[in-house]
Amino acid sequence: MVSAFYDRFPYPADALQDGPPPGYNWRWCLASAFSAATGLCPRPEGPWRILDAGCGTGVSTDYLAHLNPGAEILAVDISPGTLEVARERLRRSGGHGQASVRIENRSLLELDGEGPFDYINSVGVLHHLREPEAGLRALARLLKPGALLHLFLYADGGRWEIHRSQRALTALGVGCGEQGLRLGRQLFAELPEHNRLRRHHEQRWAIDCAADANFADMYLHPQETSYTIDRLMAFVASADLQFAGFSNPEIWDPARLLQGELLERARALPPLQQWRLIEDLDPDISHFEFFLSRGPLPQHDWSDQAGLLAASGQRNPCLWGWPGTALLDSDMAPLDLSAEGLDLMQALERNPAATPLAELGLAWDPARIASVARQLVAQRVLLLQPGAEPAA
Repeated sequence: MVSAFYDRFPYPADALQDGPPPGYNWRWCLASAFSAATGLCPRPEGPWRILDAGCGTGVSTDYLAHLNPGAEILAVDISPGTLEVARERLRRSGGHGQASVRIENRSLLELDGEGPFDYINSVGVLHHLREPEAGLRALARLLKPGALLHLFLYADGGRWEIHRSQRALTALGVGCGEQGLRLGRQLFAELPEHNRLRRHHEQRWAIDCAADANFADMYLHPQETSYTIDRLMAFVASADLQFAGFSNPEIWDPARLLQGELLERARALPPLQQWRLIEDLDPDISHFEFFLSRGPLPQHDWSDQAGLLAASGQRNPCLWGWPGTALLDSDMAPLDLSAEGLDLMQALERNPAATPLAELGLAWDPARIASVARQLVAQRVLLLQPGAEPAA
């Protein structure tokens, strides 16, 4: 049923292009993703092994190939129609020249023997399974200890209007094919202008749903589950996995919604209670995107100056405008780099890989190097790898 739906409406409907995909998505760049989740950019012993579980038309696979050169990538999907698009996307983009990519018509439930993987990406997939918990357990079995699983799942709150529209179209018996597409669009055109469902669609989703495949995925899908924050955490626990942080952490920062005394009270709450509060205060949150791991991941805060100076680093590849001081950061937000920050990053790129920060030839005192490096880490420009600390 789901396979036939996506054969009919290959998703996502992003246009094919010649050459690398436009822009960056740091969540699909392993150096950036691990740094965001742990504070550390690991050194793999061999090629990264990556699973794109439910790759659809290959948008995520294309980014994974271009952002992780030399990786070994397995991309699977149950829809043969979407995989035809994925193969053409990778051919035109040159993705096969960047990484070793296998694109196969397989279920993520039937991948025994393929792991373990350093990184598993499954965006917008598990919530369309008949038993999402079985899908999560299957992915957990393929995950290497210390590796990351990145998921995107629907949230109840921000899909209130979508759920009502879905139920209405189901009650009207429009189906999941071309008739459903025609009548679904007709519904939003004919509801009164002041109707909440119509207004919500036009103001929030009309551009995203311009492509027929995207409209069908949102309103006509035959199988869907969504979550609250509490059900999400129970879902994670069902596979004995560890929550390793949101991949859109700015959404879950109470400072986005509160200030003054209310913000202080919010920040005094434990993390889960903070997230419940934000979920209640922001009914527009339509999805959860987050990292999971098998067991807790080590965290590196680089507060120790000796450890920081012994570390080596690399530039976050998910930046626009490099080299320069006026950049767009990995979330496409304006970022102003200090002159000292630019000097340190250019010195980093002049030196061989794995050169400790203290040995970049900057002629700065250690405290200055550490201060500038910490600012660059906070800006997610500098990604660090641990080095051997000098003997006392």
